[in-house]
Amino acid sequence: MVDLTPTPSFSLTIRLQLPNRAGMLASVTHAIGSVGGNLGQIDLVDQTRQTSVRDITVDATCTEHIETIVEAVKALPDVQLINVYDRTFHLHRGGKISIESKMVINSHSDLAMAYTPGVGRICMAIAQDPEQVYNLTIKQNTVAIVTDGSAVLGLGNLGPAAALPVMEGKAMLFKEFAGLDAFPICLATQDTDAIVETVKNLAPVFGGVNLEDIAAPRCFEIEARLRQELDIPVFHDDQHGTAIVTLAALINALKLVKKPLDSVRIVINGAGAAGVAIARLLHKAGAEAIMMCDSRGILSKDRADLNSQKREFAVEQAGTLADAMEGSDVFIGVSAPGVVTTKMVRSMAKDPIVFAMANPIPEIQPELVSMDVAVMATGRSDYPNQINNVLAFPGIFRGALDCRAQALTTTMYLEAAMAIASLVNPADLDREHIIPSVFDKRVATTVAAAVQHAARREGIARD
Repeated sequence: MVDLTPTPSFSLTIRLQLPNRAGMLASVTHAIGSVGGNLGQIDLVDQTRQTSVRDITVDATCTEHIETIVEAVKALPDVQLINVYDRTFHLHRGGKISIESKMVINSHSDLAMAYTPGVGRICMAIAQDPEQVYNLTIKQNTVAIVTDGSAVLGLGNLGPAAALPVMEGKAMLFKEFAGLDAFPICLATQDTDAIVETVKNLAPVFGGVNLEDIAAPRCFEIEARLRQELDIPVFHDDQHGTAIVTLAALINALKLVKKPLDSVRIVINGAGAAGVAIARLLHKAGAEAIMMCDSRGILSKDRADLNSQKREFAVEQAGTLADAMEGSDVFIGVSAPGVVTTKMVRSMAKDPIVFAMANPIPEIQPELVSMDVAVMATGRSDYPNQINNVLAFPGIFRGALDCRAQALTTTMYLEAAMAIASLVNPADLDREHIIPSVFDKRVATTVAAAVQHAARREGIARD
């Protein structure tokens, strides 16, 4: 395994005092660089004739690397370490979201209209015509982000409280990229029936439900039941968001290598929620040769340990991941760090496409196979071609809520994927640019338009 690239997710600010003479700051920056820290902003806080106080921002690779950097600075003579703070923890302190009023209440008349007694008229209007809830409340623009904390990122079953920072972040992204008001709902139960019943009871407030970080296979049943029992869109982002962006990236990657989707051999490693959803969407898009692997190897028909979702993709061939990858055109990893070797990649067909999306450490480091692949993508922001769900879910919900779609369908997912892929101009398409930037302001509106078009075509739009 090669050294990881420092990232802002492990970013610290070091405040130190040093003698105000030439070369002292250089000695500090050299010490940080010598242990692999990536220097950012350097601010002068205070200065006298004798000393200066500076804040130095540094990116690291992990918590242990942060400690190494701090120790390297501490070891410098004449340098006094005043304070160290973790910038990521600092950003989260007190939470990342808040609820704000859309209007100012500064008179009795304002209060009488916004609350009692005037609000009673609005309540009666909705009671007489329930559809008015979309016009007279926040429901038309609100998404519930629901989790039980059983599969938080790649960290495992951390529980609802530990899942809350992720859900807060998700709410920020809904607001930033699609103008949607989303709220985290972290449930203190991992019982399927209890989760379904709770979400049904909360549904009157929300225009849509985004399921997040719920472990497989339970997530499949929860989503299926909520889709059946609710008349608002339900979307499990770990499944469908990942699948949509993966398909978008693959559409453009295949253009580069001039291979049609229906003729390539695709290997998917990881048969959980994301892997199964990717396989299903790729199949709907026209892929015919898909081989899935889990931690025990190829999902073969002779295996007795497969659940119903895995059996859906079982094949005659048995063997290891290495066996599956030999001669394949595409590798898609939603599994674990370091499970792919250079030898496996070199055994693939000519011009291989590798999407190593395990986070934060991919199935294989891009640096190891940069000369062996035609296209490489990861889930990380510090490499080209980041496959990031934020390209999908804000626009998906924006489009669904704007046309008041009763549900989300595979057709919508396919249209969304094609819309995302279309935003990369053919003249700009290259091996390091197969997917638009998450900061491309066209993405959410383009995806929303595609979703609305599909909803109207399928007759499930109500507005």
